[in-house]
Amino acid sequence: MSPTGPDPSVDAFNLEKINFLSVLDHLDDGVIITDNQGIIRFYNETQCQIDGMDFDYVVGKKVTEIYELCGNTSLIMLCIKIGQPIRNKIFFYKTKLGKVANTICSIFPIITDSKINGAVCFVKDYQILRNTTPVISIPEIKPKKENGTRYTFADIIGSNAKLIRAVNSCRTAADSASPIMLMGETGTGKELFAQSIHNHSGRNHKPYFAVNCAAIPDTLLEGFLFGTTKGAFTGAIDKPGLLEQADGSTLFLDELLAMPVSLQAKLLRVLQEKKVSRVGSTSEINLNIKIISSVNKLPREAIRNNELRIDLFYRIGVVQIMIPPLRERLDDLPNLIDHFLLIHNRKLGTNVKNVAKNVMSLFRSYDWPGNIRELEHLIEGALNIIGYDEKLSLKHFSSALESMDRTDLQQKMQDTGPDFPAQQIPEPALPVETSPLPAKSLTETQAIQERQTLMDVLGSTGGNISRSSRILGISRQLLHYKMKKHGLKREKFLIK
Repeated sequence: MSPTGPDPSVDAFNLEKINFLSVLDHLDDGVIITDNQGIIRFYNETQCQIDGMDFDYVVGKKVTEIYELCGNTSLIMLCIKIGQPIRNKIFFYKTKLGKVANTICSIFPIITDSKINGAVCFVKDYQILRNTTPVISIPEIKPKKENGTRYTFADIIGSNAKLIRAVNSCRTAADSASPIMLMGETGTGKELFAQSIHNHSGRNHKPYFAVNCAAIPDTLLEGFLFGTTKGAFTGAIDKPGLLEQADGSTLFLDELLAMPVSLQAKLLRVLQEKKVSRVGSTSEINLNIKIISSVNKLPREAIRNNELRIDLFYRIGVVQIMIPPLRERLDDLPNLIDHFLLIHNRKLGTNVKNVAKNVMSLFRSYDWPGNIRELEHLIEGALNIIGYDEKLSLKHFSSALESMDRTDLQQKMQDTGPDFPAQQIPEPALPVETSPLPAKSLTETQAIQERQTLMDVLGSTGGNISRSSRILGISRQLLHYKMKKHGLKREKFLIK
């Protein structure tokens, strides 16, 4: 009869004797293990396939030597820095050898004796998941949090010095009770900053409240903010306003300048007294609230235009933070483009990996009046018509480019200042067309002006492409593109 208990001749199961690395090497997920300096110590076969690199080439190098990432953008380095797991992060990256990967990563710190000794990163290749397991549930890029927000400071893309200064200022002021005013042009990401401030503060466990003052009619905005009392006017009911609902939390007043000046006076009293009265009521409710506001122009200019009360500005603009426009942080363009490609590839089912060099040159020469929002919409529009192409080229933007404001280029030519004084540019070698032009559309007029500007500069330099591109403030590639677009050949401008 066979024994019912364990065979005493068999050694007890010992986890310490198991070779876990051999198991990790055969996982379907990529695995990277680093030390606390970010130097890669283990790199499995699946990760070799995802990155298109060999084990011997990778092991012993730092992650920032292998990938086009820095200490601020590498998830592994971030995990080592904060000592906390990062789970199911959708991550779009490029290796130093040019391979682009669209992945879902989870990174865990390796902790021994309360010290961080390294990190282990598990990588799922999104393309493989989509092609081989179509029923898998891929997590949303930014699901809503329980407090109603989506974003934290980790979601702000870029390493530009002005941007980092704004982020650091927001982090420092997040836990203060003082109001914060975010100053930035339309499309710079003021809502993202406001949500990040809330999530970085001690109020982050409370719901986040936001109102766009420009989206609500003036007649309704007062009741929406301050609440109403039954009988205050026809149809009025007892209803708390956003100020009352946000007690103990954060209220973001977006587009503050759209608020009527008369209502600004009432908001000023709330900030001064830290109390609110509903419309039609004489009783007051104590408030403990963090106010964040946003304006799309300089406050002093708004005050001169009677769009902002000066006394409200002193109370609501205690901490003022300037968010830089995209034209002042063009060094962040590559990271922003990669970020939006990741988001909209997933949404639209495309597989675009990068943009052509002439597209990047065009982007760098543009002033971006709509800022980051305009960049995202431009990329999303191009992905809708790209089909199976894996690179965004100018043909995918052909219609969208017609709507871009190109007058900034001519303005730069007129306002070149001391770098290119007008008297130093000789008369053009070719005759200039001076006949009156018939009435044209704005787009046609801009195209004619652009062609004329190109002719003037090319004529003044004798067809020298390098000098012409410097005077115009654009790249050689973009100049060639514009010459081809307007049917201009360099040979016609050569001085014989």
